[in-house]
Amino acid sequence: MTIQVSPALVGLGGSRSPDDSITSPAAYRTAYLANLKRLAETTTTAGSSPQWLQQLREQAAAHLSELSFPTTHDEEWRFTDLSALLQVTIAGTGELTQPITPDAIAPFMLPETQTSQLVFVNGYYQADLSNLTGLPPGIFVGNLAAALQQPELAEKLPTYLGGLAGLRNVFAALNAIGLAEAAIVWVPKNCVVQIPIHLLFITAPQVQPQLIQPRCLVVAEAGSTVNVLESYRQLAGETPTFTNSVTEIWLGENTQVNHSRIQWQSTTAFQIGKTAISQAKDSRYTNHAINLEAQIGRHTLEVSQTGEQTETTLNGLTIAAGEECLDTHTAVDLAFPYSRVRQLQKCIVADRAHAVFNGAIIVGQKAQQTDAGQLSRNLLLSPRARVDTKPQLEIIADNVKCTHGATVSQLEADEIFYLQSRGLDRGMAQKLLVDAFAAEVIEQLPIASLRQQLIQTVKTEVHL
Repeated sequence: MTIQVSPALVGLGGSRSPDDSITSPAAYRTAYLANLKRLAETTTTAGSSPQWLQQLREQAAAHLSELSFPTTHDEEWRFTDLSALLQVTIAGTGELTQPITPDAIAPFMLPETQTSQLVFVNGYYQADLSNLTGLPPGIFVGNLAAALQQPELAEKLPTYLGGLAGLRNVFAALNAIGLAEAAIVWVPKNCVVQIPIHLLFITAPQVQPQLIQPRCLVVAEAGSTVNVLESYRQLAGETPTFTNSVTEIWLGENTQVNHSRIQWQSTTAFQIGKTAISQAKDSRYTNHAINLEAQIGRHTLEVSQTGEQTETTLNGLTIAAGEECLDTHTAVDLAFPYSRVRQLQKCIVADRAHAVFNGAIIVGQKAQQTDAGQLSRNLLLSPRARVDTKPQLEIIADNVKCTHGATVSQLEADEIFYLQSRGLDRGMAQKLLVDAFAAEVIEQLPIASLRQQLIQTVKTEVHL
């Protein structure tokens, strides 16, 4: 098998003519990953960053050299085929050719966060589009460059930035190689932040496909409370983009973090994201993950404990239509006793779309008195719609209360008939049932205007 490769795809020194070829799919994937690495390296400037950050990039590059581009032969990727991404030649790292105006991003603004929003476009911080005037004193919300200008934060950052996501995941390593910018939220001890903080990452398609690598770091020190919304949106444009994001969230003792993550781009977008959370003793973490509109969208969520009596709540909703493939992988690793986990993952799949859910709750030997419940519910709206779901419990402890389950179904004929008997036509009855299925997750989002947007989106995304 011979695959033609454009000159831009090689990019590791030397040049190739358009007639050159790579004679195996494995070699093609290696060259593709090498091109992504080269592009990531162009976003950093040698000597302009602290030594610890340069060392992190170098470690990531060393790990990436030992990793390969995932395929369906890898267990973690067996249901998600990245072949469509391999057909896209990535040519840049999202540099803007013209400025983005406030009017252009107005549809993504929320009234509750108008004075607490941090805006990035193609991974680059936009000070003129951000507004942080509504935040209380003491809290830091800003980009990496601003954080490094504050001596106290600059001293703490090496412990936290890059300390959770790991470098043995190919896409996390790629993100770390290009780590030159990040959204930083730092909440000091015993600080209660009443207003939601909106971290808005906007994709602006360029003439050629781009690699965009957002990075987030949230640190909530002991006794603090914060509500963070992390959203990925896209401006109009048909050029494919590849967004590779990493978010790290640290919860100190007796801390409460409510974290919403919205992936809502376009059917030409490729989005791979990783969220890593560390929970200290008595901390409470809630995650609301909404996955919409991407040709391929994959989100990996990993939660680990550093102390006992933690509470973890994971609510997820995936709506896949057309020929989209939307994938959610989660892992909650419990190593301390007296913890509680609740997870609800819902998928609505229409047309020829494909949804994937793989959720693991790992209860270690020392995690006695754990109370964990996990439920995957899936709704198929078309004969060609597909879902692969795998909720799983791995229990080593012997004194626990753990349950899990999964359902895959279509709209119930008797429920449709009941609504029709009350005067609704068949189409309206179907939409009402789909809305009710999604509402169980959407209504738990803490921001009212976002809830309303998503409710309207369910009505337009799903064609019955």
